[in-house]
Amino acid sequence: MKGLFHTIILLGAIQGFIVSGILFFTDKRRTANRLLSAFIFLMAIASFALYAWETNWFGSRWLAFIANFLPLITGMGFGPLLYFYVKAFTDPVFKMGRLERLQFLPMLIDIVPSLTSVIFVTGVLTGTIKNNPGPWGIFIDTYNVYADIPRWASLAFYTALSFRWLAVNKPVTGTGWLRQLLWAMAIFEGMWLLYLVPYVIPRYTDLVLEKLDWYPVYIPLTILIYWLGIKGYIISYQQQGTAPKNDTPLPVATIDMALVQLNKAMEDDRLYLNPELTLQIMSQHMGIPPKTISAVLNQHLHKNFNEYINGYRVALFKEKILQEDAAQLTFAGIAYDCGFSSPATFQRVFKQLTGMSPSEFRKKSLEIS
Repeated sequence: MKGLFHTIILLGAIQGFIVSGILFFTDKRRTANRLLSAFIFLMAIASFALYAWETNWFGSRWLAFIANFLPLITGMGFGPLLYFYVKAFTDPVFKMGRLERLQFLPMLIDIVPSLTSVIFVTGVLTGTIKNNPGPWGIFIDTYNVYADIPRWASLAFYTALSFRWLAVNKPVTGTGWLRQLLWAMAIFEGMWLLYLVPYVIPRYTDLVLEKLDWYPVYIPLTILIYWLGIKGYIISYQQQGTAPKNDTPLPVATIDMALVQLNKAMEDDRLYLNPELTLQIMSQHMGIPPKTISAVLNQHLHKNFNEYINGYRVALFKEKILQEDAAQLTFAGIAYDCGFSSPATFQRVFKQLTGMSPSEFRKKSLEIS
């Protein structure tokens, strides 16, 4: 049975490497595909590492020695990659900024065992540490047991955050696929937790490894790699081909009517002040099909729905920030009043549309005036 499990895990890792490479070099929807690529790659390298350890690194002492210095299990990166993939898939203008990259700092937790090995070997070679690997190995083994707690917590946290993102932002496309992905991750987290609870209790750790090994976690992980690698790529490709773009010319009367209704909805009714505004809500308010609104925005205003709405929100923010009483208000407070759902979204959108941060804009505007 172990031989079968090893084969399943190895084939899953190989498929993960192949699919992650294909996704990484895909030109369209580049940010989302590269995040998905990294997510699959981290899972694949973890599966491959388990297979290699179970087979004593193919019988090579040198490979086993080198593996001690490589952080092959990087579970702290799973959660952020999942969350940013969800955001990038639903928001074509999403970019990885400094704040997003900082959320990968907890991956330092994953490199402690490798760093410990480097310190020990370096110390032995320089004569500053006694050549007694026993205590160092015990520390690494113990650390690896408890490091799974923050790994699980991180993935669970970012999965919940991804669910919340979908609920708050209500994207027009991709919701079905992303919910399938998040529920699959939630099921995996549940199975991992059932394994993790007895595993981290010292009196049961060895018993769990002896009776179950890591198969209750890595077989489901391998299944995720198979499924995510195939369906994730297919869905991404389909979304590229079915992006909300309509080149069929609309009747002039339809265009004129839609433009008038759009102007009324924004200028008079100020729908953009609603942070939960979606294309469906706009469609119901205007009495015009969503596809028609998208076509008018794309073909005649050369914007997608989010760009159009956020343009009004940013314009209103510019007005408010230059008012006399603005100094008493925070950027976040003004952004909420303008229809933005979160400070992070506001900061990102404002810089994309203006090329500068809100503080830079206010400073330059005050200098000019």
